[in-house]
Amino acid sequence: MLLTVFVYVSILAFIGLSLYKAYQYAKMPMHGRWELYPVPKEPGGKGHYGGSYYEDLEWWNKPREVSHAGEIIDMLKEMLFIKNLFINQRRQWWLSYALHLGIYLLGLWTVLLAVGAITELSGLTLSTPEGVSSNAWASLVYYATFISGGAGALLLGFGSLSLFLKRCFNNTFAKYTTPQEYFNLFFLFAVVASGMVVWSADPGFNYGREIMKALFTFSPIQADTALTIHILLLGAVMIYIPQTKMSHYVGKYFAFHKVLWDNEPNLRNSKMESIVKEAISYKPKASWSAPHINPAAQQEKK
Repeated sequence: MLLTVFVYVSILAFIGLSLYKAYQYAKMPMHGRWELYPVPKEPGGKGHYGGSYYEDLEWWNKPREVSHAGEIIDMLKEMLFIKNLFINQRRQWWLSYALHLGIYLLGLWTVLLAVGAITELSGLTLSTPEGVSSNAWASLVYYATFISGGAGALLLGFGSLSLFLKRCFNNTFAKYTTPQEYFNLFFLFAVVASGMVVWSADPGFNYGREIMKALFTFSPIQADTALTIHILLLGAVMIYIPQTKMSHYVGKYFAFHKVLWDNEPNLRNSKMESIVKEAISYKPKASWSAPHINPAAQQEKK
């Protein structure tokens, strides 16, 4: 039961810490807005050529129109396909996207494991290497799980190891890579490597569905040494990720929505006006001694 409890804790910690990170971002003072056009939330043709509602005659007297669909679509292009890296650094994109696509596929694999566990608990059988189930749904779940899990593990392993080695042997990358970034990539590779060891003995991912069934029924997880190590590493990385820079999956929404594309007008008596006033009144806790900020401090040094 200790493994079962540990898995529950790691899942809840990942969700809770991610939500707390989002809360921290949401409560931060107003960022210096970039207003980089084109802004995809501009409706109609303006969003395509870089136009703005500011072009409209007496725009302040007209209702503000926002295309949330355009904003979400453009944001998903970056989150799912890392569009900017593809455009600006194509060589780096192949390695980075392999890592990210591997994570996405393993997320799908986790969902399919849960679906497979529910299918088995419902009395339906799943396909196994020993024989194909006559149930079409069970067969579909089995093969989708096999493809997403296998491809995800291979891509994540390749991406994390390749990026680790590139940062080690490429002088340009090595100059600004911190020890934690090396550790992050090695940690991800260790998790996927331990998982591939377990997978080699069970290509059908039956162990994964058994774990899911144990979680759904709050039963002990039956695991050998290799599976125990993998579960401990996977749970540890789930607790670790939201507390590091790898939690950018939370910050990207705020970076796009509140920094790059925030062009909400600062009108009198508006909500934006109150936000700007609050930001202007913000005083940093640290005392600055630069002469243009604190002339008295400069005189004391003399």
